[in-house]
Amino acid sequence: MEQIGKKDYINEKIPVSKLTILGFQHVLVMYSAAVIVPIILANALQLSNLDLAFLISADLFTCGIATFLQSFGIGRFIGIKLPVVLGCAVITLGPMISIGKTGGMTVLYGAILLSSVLVFACSFFINKIIRFFPPIVIGSLVTIIGFSLVPLALQDMAGGIGSENFGDPINYLVAIFVLIIILLINRFCKGFAKSIAILVGLILGTIFASFFGMVDLSHLNDADWFKLIHPLHFGAPEFTFNSVVVMSIFLVISVAESVGIFYMIADICEVKITPKDIANGIRAEGCAQFLGGLFNSFPYVTFSENAGLMTVTGVRNRFVLVAAAIILVILGLVPKFAMLTTLIPHPVLGGAMICLFGTIGANGIKILSSVDFKKNENIIIVACSIGIGLGTTVTPGLFNEMPEILKMLLENGIFTGTVTAIILNTLFNYSEIFKTK
Repeated sequence: MEQIGKKDYINEKIPVSKLTILGFQHVLVMYSAAVIVPIILANALQLSNLDLAFLISADLFTCGIATFLQSFGIGRFIGIKLPVVLGCAVITLGPMISIGKTGGMTVLYGAILLSSVLVFACSFFINKIIRFFPPIVIGSLVTIIGFSLVPLALQDMAGGIGSENFGDPINYLVAIFVLIIILLINRFCKGFAKSIAILVGLILGTIFASFFGMVDLSHLNDADWFKLIHPLHFGAPEFTFNSVVVMSIFLVISVAESVGIFYMIADICEVKITPKDIANGIRAEGCAQFLGGLFNSFPYVTFSENAGLMTVTGVRNRFVLVAAAIILVILGLVPKFAMLTTLIPHPVLGGAMICLFGTIGANGIKILSSVDFKKNENIIIVACSIGIGLGTTVTPGLFNEMPEILKMLLENGIFTGTVTAIILNTLFNYSEIFKTK
């Protein structure tokens, strides 16, 4: 890693008291995005509130360890040693739900464990992989990720699939209230307050929903104040060929997403990263995926939200993220804190997720803005990849007659859209991908 700015922001010495405050700020920024994945997964798989609370605790605990591995590093081999936060990979949400519904939690964690080996292996030839993920592919991928998840938000706005009051106007009132709160904060607030708009929306929305009898506090008594995160909570992992292949494919795509964010964070910190630094970062993510499978958590990816916070605050110190990692581990050991999150009603989540998923899609469009659309071929690539990706998502039953492994892959719009983008980009921009330097 080469410093190109006048100041070493990454290793700047900051008092422990300030590190703690700044670290907690990063936790607040990433918290809502971190807990939404286990909440959506638990709702989709109809897990109990106790299981949901455990998933959130395990997620926070493993997020902390993963962030420590990436920011602090282990020797010269693991960790990019930039101010990086690792959190749940949204891109894997679709396949996780599909695998969980088909084989249960033990098969899901078996897939995460084995596919982590592939992620680790990717670090040794990352340059050959990343050439297939230029901005036109990454932008299409991120756009599809965001907009393909919007139907989940709409279902929650209506009260959640299967709920007795699905479609009740009160549900929409609560969801719109949350959305308005988030929009007002983004319009009139700046800096830190603006960065936690979704978290504030969730809190105020839950309070507002409580006036309509949507919040049940009785479950809080079921959670402990302190509990260790035991590995293999749902049982010994089971390994099936289909689930491992599907999860591996999506994790390779998440690797490309992380590399893009590595470059963005390096630019913010005024350093130039080398292929070796990127390889170290991918190895840390491989270790994080393995820990996710072991501790019944999730696959992890670098969070772009926290990179935005560094831009706003000007604090670009990796030890701030080490402090955040320690705070996350501590929070993961307090189940009662995790149980608080299970109190959030579906309409509240729906209102927040509309904004969150829409923002992800909009960021994809932002990435695509750097693409040369004067070339008609690039318009075709984006049109076909996003069209196929979103079309697959909103049209159920298209691949019911396919073999199970193909069905699991093809019914996921993120997969179909990304593969389409890669194939078409290779076809139309072959010379740019394989040009010699």
